Amino acid sequence: MNPVNYLYLAALLFTIGATGVLIRRNAIVVFMCIELMLNACNLAFVVFSRMHGNLDGQIIAFFTMVVAAAEVVVGLAIIVSLFRSRHSASVDDASLMKL
Repeated sequence: MNPVNYLYLAALLFTIGATGVLIRRNAIVVFMCIELMLNACNLAFVVFSRMHGNLDGQIIAFFTMVVAAAEVVVGLAIIVSLFRSRHSASVDDASLMKL
């Protein structure tokens, strides 16, 4: 396959993720869309790395996956805290979590 096709796929995945972040109000769906956007960026990094014949993009993609895993842990802890206090996972209720 042509590497340009993978870039088109990455752009499509990123667009779907960005649309989900902007449209949806459920916090879990928003986090899934953010993960979709990060995976689209990883795909683009790996494709550009493969096109140029070095490993820099693959190393960046690996570190992006590590940061995404940490983001999921913190994000899910916040969502669980929000759900326990408000019995809703809506993003609109997140502003109500003031100390």
